[in-house]
Amino acid sequence: MKNNRTVIKVGTSTLTYENGKINYRRIEALCKVISDLQNRGEQIMLVSSGAIGVGMGKAGLSSRPTETKKKQALAAIGQCELMFMYDKLFGEYNHTVAQILLTRYAVETEQKRQNVINTLDELLKMEIIPVINENDTVAIDELEGNNFGDNDMLSAIVAGLVAADRLIILTDIDGLYDSNPKTDPLAQKIDIVEKINKSIFDMAAGTGSNRGTGGMITKLQAADYATKRGVEVYVMNGSSPENLYEVFEGNSIGTKFLPQTLL
Repeated sequence: MKNNRTVIKVGTSTLTYENGKINYRRIEALCKVISDLQNRGEQIMLVSSGAIGVGMGKAGLSSRPTETKKKQALAAIGQCELMFMYDKLFGEYNHTVAQILLTRYAVETEQKRQNVINTLDELLKMEIIPVINENDTVAIDELEGNNFGDNDMLSAIVAGLVAADRLIILTDIDGLYDSNPKTDPLAQKIDIVEKINKSIFDMAAGTGSNRGTGGMITKLQAADYATKRGVEVYVMNGSSPENLYEVFEGNSIGTKFLPQTLL
């Protein structure tokens, strides 16, 4: 049964330029499209990466630091800036946002998971857009590679928790290819994946950008998790947020992963 709930995950590479500074034009377009979707009756949850990347730009750094404490500090700087932007830009379209910062401990027991679900449910009933991120300032596990994995997996967990209809992962390529399109000019995009298996994982290049932590591997892991919980997943290019309309209008875009419970 459809409940008009969608989780949209946006990565650092979509939110920032190569130099780490904020891509205001793209963020503004993203907020406008999400606001419009919300106006037509969709319930949207935004899982936003970018705290460290935005923090890098704010601090004048050109490359991601390796020290955990420096990444924590940048996350603190960048998260403040991110929420300021989201609050301002969504506010221009008469929508209110709420910040939710999670760690793995927030979903490790049934009672804690229910607390998160209750908060999200209430925000959605109030027509408020939750903006969700991992709490990198206090939870160092993700920074060291072993918490949710990264925000791709966090978005899949959220989609499963709230029984979302779909999860849309916005990234810097058009979808899943049979080889790395950044190095192989003959790479072919795969439009629909019926079931994620080893051969699908083998297609992923597993490389990320300088400003983010994920790659196609983490997106496949997220898609695998979400589809097994009945969530339809799209991996698509986030450079033109207006393309989100294509998903909601049933058109083919990016790579679509079919929910397993419906096969």
